[in-house]
Amino acid sequence: MTEAEKERIAKRIARAGVASRRDAEAMIAAGRVTLNGETLTTPATLVGPADVIVVDGEPLPAKERTRLWRYHKPTGLVTTNRDPEGRATVFQRLPAHLPRVVSVGRLDINSEGLLLLTNDGGLARALELPSRGWTRRYRIRVYGAPEKKALDALARGVVVDGVRFGPIKAVQEAQPEGTGRRANVWLTVTLQEGKNREVRRALEYVGHPVSRLIRTAYGPFQLGKLESGEVEEASGKVLREQLGPSAAEFGL
Repeated sequence: MTEAEKERIAKRIARAGVASRRDAEAMIAAGRVTLNGETLTTPATLVGPADVIVVDGEPLPAKERTRLWRYHKPTGLVTTNRDPEGRATVFQRLPAHLPRVVSVGRLDINSEGLLLLTNDGGLARALELPSRGWTRRYRIRVYGAPEKKALDALARGVVVDGVRFGPIKAVQEAQPEGTGRRANVWLTVTLQEGKNREVRRALEYVGHPVSRLIRTAYGPFQLGKLESGEVEEASGKVLREQLGPSAAEFGL
């Protein structure tokens, strides 16, 4: 095998479903990865099929076919493999029959709804990229009834604590529940970027903190009728259709 045919070790770890490529790089920096018996120090290392990779004392699992699941994340779970505060994680609550998976993006501990899971960290990264243009859609309940100027500000994009959030389309679903400051309103919100806590921070910035957030769609994948805590696999056919020409990169 030539050098051109090899791949970066962080990518190999991600494709095995152990971690995202970014997390794999952090694992390497922390000395948690060995290559052919030697502790690895750089994620730029190129590897081939014969190289022996060990992560946290466990051999890297063989690459399985790329798979994707829809998961209805409940509130109260963090989207991480290890939580320094000891809180329950999404991965601790998944059904035992699932292989090792990584999430496509995240939902914070107080958010619920659709979370995509895959056994291929490379696919997770590809589906997260803003360049894919996939829309994220949410149902959110906010305090107070937003006026047109607040919704217009969201539609233009806002800057919160120096972070620029792109356009957010928010549409009121129905009449407010309650009156005055105690009123609660449900909005349907759509956006494309999905930065950290973007919806919550943007709505709070325009004066309407979020009291409940449910993600209902991520690109073409819908929450549908999945009950809280349920997982359902997407068919390979659907995945190939949605990925288009890039499906071949993931063996689909």
